[in-house]
Amino acid sequence: MGIWFRQTERRLNGFSITSWASTAPVSPAAGARNSLAALTASSEVSLQTVAMWSAADLICSLVSELPIDVLRGSGAGKKILAVPSYLQDPGGEGYGVEDWISQLLMSWVLRGNINGRVLGWSRDSDSAWPTQIQLLHPDSVAGWYDEGGRPVWRVAGGDIPPGQMWHRRVHTVPGRLMGLSPVQQQAATLGLTLSATRFGLDWFTEGAHPSAVMQSKSRNLGPDGATTAKQRFMAAIRGREPVVIDGDWQYTPIQINPEESQFLETNKFSQAQVARIFGPGMAEILGYESGGSLTYSTVEGRSQHLLVYALNKWMRRVERVLSSMLPRGQCARLNRSALLEPTVLDRWRVYQIQLATKARAINEVRDDEDWTPVPWGEQPAVSMPTQQPADPDPNEPMGDPSAK
Repeated sequence: MGIWFRQTERRLNGFSITSWASTAPVSPAAGARNSLAALTASSEVSLQTVAMWSAADLICSLVSELPIDVLRGSGAGKKILAVPSYLQDPGGEGYGVEDWISQLLMSWVLRGNINGRVLGWSRDSDSAWPTQIQLLHPDSVAGWYDEGGRPVWRVAGGDIPPGQMWHRRVHTVPGRLMGLSPVQQQAATLGLTLSATRFGLDWFTEGAHPSAVMQSKSRNLGPDGATTAKQRFMAAIRGREPVVIDGDWQYTPIQINPEESQFLETNKFSQAQVARIFGPGMAEILGYESGGSLTYSTVEGRSQHLLVYALNKWMRRVERVLSSMLPRGQCARLNRSALLEPTVLDRWRVYQIQLATKARAINEVRDDEDWTPVPWGEQPAVSMPTQQPADPDPNEPMGDPSAK
């Protein structure tokens, strides 16, 4: 089922009314080889570009696998709570919260929308919150504003009351219910990338150029003779035996460098452009040469850049979704420290500073390292020096020890 919508839109009474028609995906191997429209007819087809798949997978995999903390209160009264059992499997399908978040992000990243059917609620005296949301495939959902500006939802052709539909969107524009699809907005760039990839495949597999020339030096073969000579030569080279050619024939392989057709340069440029759909620096993170001077001296520096420019916005959206499934006063946070994991040496330097400033206790550090606690490690330790004292100057007199 293709993740792609063809849109027709009209406006009534100042509101945008959008109808959506699902378009079946077009296989890259089927016809219309030079048509960009055929190459970008669905988000599944767009994932056949290496950069698109790599960027989408990077966002979905990293964010969905981060640990979740549930917090209540703020400041000195902040407490870390256990993650509710229903939040460990929000879809109620047995695949866990990681799978649920990955589906959520994939739909956001490719389509700009995620819809779900609320199957469970919980209430207290102050509020109500969903406890089970079954995510829906984007192709089965259609949404628009009616003449009065109220949202109208249909799932698989049937009307759904707005109270049962759960919807979160990105890339929003005023007067439009559905968020914009990055794939739809960047169709031309994706089409160029797929075209370059297909050209390279045809070059090496289908022979986009003649492989060699056979020439008779002394005889004029004519059309029939040339065909016969070609057939006999092709039959001879099918096996592993050496091919013997008499002195009257000359065999010249055609060696055309793909660089001369700008295939490799075009492919590198277009892949980098596709990666940039998902944020500044994503192309460099994925290793595409883009003409910039962005370099990283440490793995942590690369992770920090990835977090700030590409992942943080998606993480905050996921946190808001998870927080909406908690009682009022509680919130969910993704543990970013798991992404910015430093080297062992850097980690222990941070521990040393934290212990020296009494920011943490010994047992908290040991817990981070998955070590068992010690009886004397519950309270912050007495302040300790963060660096060794300087060595004494050998030229300075020692002085009289008795004077001290």
